[in-house]
Amino acid sequence: MSNASVHTTPMVKVDSVTRTYGSGTNKLIAVNDVSFTVERGKLVALVGRSGSGKTTLLNCIGGLDRPSRGAITVDDIVVTKLSERKRTALRRDSVAFVFQTFGLVPMLSAAENVGLPMRLRNTKTSVRDKRVAELLDLVGLTKHMHQRPAELSGGQQQRVAIARALANQPKLLIADEPTGQLDADTGAAIMALLRTVIADQGMTALVSTHDQSLMDIADHTVHLADGHLVDGALAVPTGSLATGSEHQGRIV
Repeated sequence: MSNASVHTTPMVKVDSVTRTYGSGTNKLIAVNDVSFTVERGKLVALVGRSGSGKTTLLNCIGGLDRPSRGAITVDDIVVTKLSERKRTALRRDSVAFVFQTFGLVPMLSAAENVGLPMRLRNTKTSVRDKRVAELLDLVGLTKHMHQRPAELSGGQQQRVAIARALANQPKLLIADEPTGQLDADTGAAIMALLRTVIADQGMTALVSTHDQSLMDIADHTVHLADGHLVDGALAVPTGSLATGSEHQGRIV
């Protein structure tokens, strides 16, 4: 049974979140009074130009950063009230990240990279090895399990990064421009893979992108511009004829 099927509360709730940097004439408002929810089991695309606040917002949701104002809840936990230690535990156990730069350890094989999060949790070797094999099979890299990142293509490295993100069975996957360094065809394949693994693992995903292929397969989109939600463009499902006002502030 998937995580999404046993809860009625949203996976993510962003409530009046603002993130500023600096002060006075040097003050920068990266995210400005943003509110929305993400329902469990959904793939949501966070869309906007560079500098729109996407990465800052994702970092706040995932506990890598703290908003200046507002509250963020992930899986019924108020992330904005957690200590640094508890936010680290949340990222280890419930929230996983995929970045456009892959972030693989160069000296480790694909299998070792995927298994690393489980090693940090002291998962039994037998359990870890089984999970690594399952995940590499899921992303189509069983034959490459012993190769290091330098021996893999960009698309293959991102597949390893996705498998690694799934290692500890997170409830929420946050991906920041996961196809940013890939060509169009490879990027489309990675997006299709994300759709597959989210369904297979019973997860929720929030993905920032400029990639039309993700917007096309996402359940919903959230549009940002200059740190604000774009009026009338919040969380409207692909193909929906509903107006933006009917969806304002939540993802259905």
